This record gives sequence, C-alpha cells and structure tokens, in this order.
Amino acid sequence: MALDIVCMGEPMLEFNQDPASTDPVLYRKGHGGDTANSAVAAARQGARVGYLTALGTDAFGDDFMALWEREGIDTSRVLRNPDAHTGIYFVTHGAKGHEFSYMRAGSAASRMKPEQVPADYVASAKFLHISGISQAISADACDSVFAAIDAARKAGTKVSYDTNLRLRLWPIERARAVMNATAAMADVLLPSLDDATALTGLEDADAIADFYLKLGAKLVAVKLGPQGSLVASPDWRERVPGRTVKAVDATGAGDTFAGSFLAELARGAEPRAAARYANAAAALSTQGFGAVAPIPRREAVEAFLAS
Repeated sequence: MALDIVCMGEPMLEFNQDPASTDPVLYRKGHGGDTANSAVAAARQGARVGYLTALGTDAFGDDFMALWEREGIDTSRVLRNPDAHTGIYFVTHGAKGHEFSYMRAGSAASRMKPEQVPADYVASAKFLHISGISQAISADACDSVFAAIDAARKAGTKVSYDTNLRLRLWPIERARAVMNATAAMADVLLPSLDDATALTGLEDADAIADFYLKLGAKLVAVKLGPQGSLVASPDWRERVPGRTVKAVDATGAGDTFAGSFLAELARGAEPRAAARYANAAAALSTQGFGAVAPIPRREAVEAFLAS
C-alpha cells in the first residue's frame, strides 16, 4: 500500500475536563497523543495515512483502533501488547490555562523495540512523521524512532520531526542532545517557538530557523501560535500570518498544524502555501474542546480560507 504519511508515536486516551459544566469532575472522553493527533489531522485533509505504534489489548486500545478505522487510517502494522496498557491523560482547565496529568509509564508504546519497526512500511510512504515525545518515553522507544528514521533515509522517505519538548519526561540536557541529532536528519522540522527557545536559548524565530538550518534540517516551520508560522529553507523564508478565531482550547493545535502541513506537502503544495493552509486548520481546531474532536476536515478549512 502506498501511503502519503506514516506517523509513529504514542496514542493516549484523553479525559478532558468540561469547564462549562457545573460538575467539576465531569470529563469528556477523547483521543490524544501528538503524532496520533497529526495522523487524524492529515487524514481529514485527504492524505493517505498509516499509524505505527503499540497498544494494550484493553478497551482503550480498542477505542483507538475504532477511531482510526472511522478516519480511514491504516492500522495494519499496529502492535497489540497483552502485557502492557494503553496510555491515558487528563486535561484540567484553570486560571493558568489547560494542564495535563499523564498515566503513561510502562505503556505498550513505550515498550516498542527497534526490531519491531517495519522498514518496508516506512518505505511505503512519502513522509515519516515522528516527535520528541516518542523519544522521551523510554530508551526502547527512542531507539525505535531512530530505527524508523534509518529506514526512511535508506528508502528516500522524507523525515518530518516535531520537537514537542516535554520536560516532565526527560532533562533538558538529554533532550537537547537527542533532539539536535534528530533535527539534523529532518527533511521537515516543526518546532514551536517555546520548544525552540528552551532547546536553543534563542527567542527570535529567524535565529531559531537559522540554527536548525545550519544543523542540517532541510525545511523549518517554526510554529508561532496565534501569530502563525515562520517557514524557512536555506534559500528563502516567509512569516505566514495566523488566522483569528475565538479559541476555547488549544489542545492539539500544533499537532493539527503538523498533520495539515504534511498533508499539503504530500499533495504537492509549495511550503508557504502549505503553511497558510495549516495555520487555518490549527486555528479552527482551537474552537472546540479536546485534541481530536475539533480537528477540521478539508471542506471546513477551504471555506475558512475563502471567507
């Protein structure tokens, strides 16, 4: 099967507190996990997407398999581990915004080993999409990501990398070392401004783009939140403005940008046009609660861009 994008990582079932409810312990069930969110975003833009991970043989794992079937995402290489659980997380909302609490230690995805990475599956896609979170959850998971990158580079599959720095998972020194090594191998690098500032010590988006291009990344899209994105290659760069919406929950907006950006690149779009599209998709995704439910489909994004 020829695919546009193979995403790899750790899906996590989401329980998102409903701030509109009078019951403070009412949580809405949803789906999350950064590359899993990106996979859904890409599929909803019309891309042919496959997902590579391990799930528990539990109800939460079944829930993800059902989601991906509904979204048309290929799951032929998803592993099921009877000795491990599918990860979950909770989102609470307060004066400081949304906060995350995770139950992921020992998850099935964190136990995935390099020898379980199907090189032929990675080779079947135009893009392999990975993230720093997948490298941070365990040594085996980190090695598996590098095995996938190796398979991609040997096959001519382009590597897309979203840093998604989570300092609860690893110390900044280790994160810098691993992420810089990975960024140097990326055809498409997708850091957020906050991540990149922590990782590089730089606060200016142009300086951050220069840092990663010099490191070896071929195309850098610095995610700037409501301000849009800065897209840069060794030969050109452009700040692509964001789109204004009434946001209620930014959970997964960066993942929506990543999936939509890759879907557009896979369709043959020029990177600046892909960023304009992805900015719009990410903005629309902030108008509902949770990571996956509010991700828009292509017709909604195109209508928003035309308005």
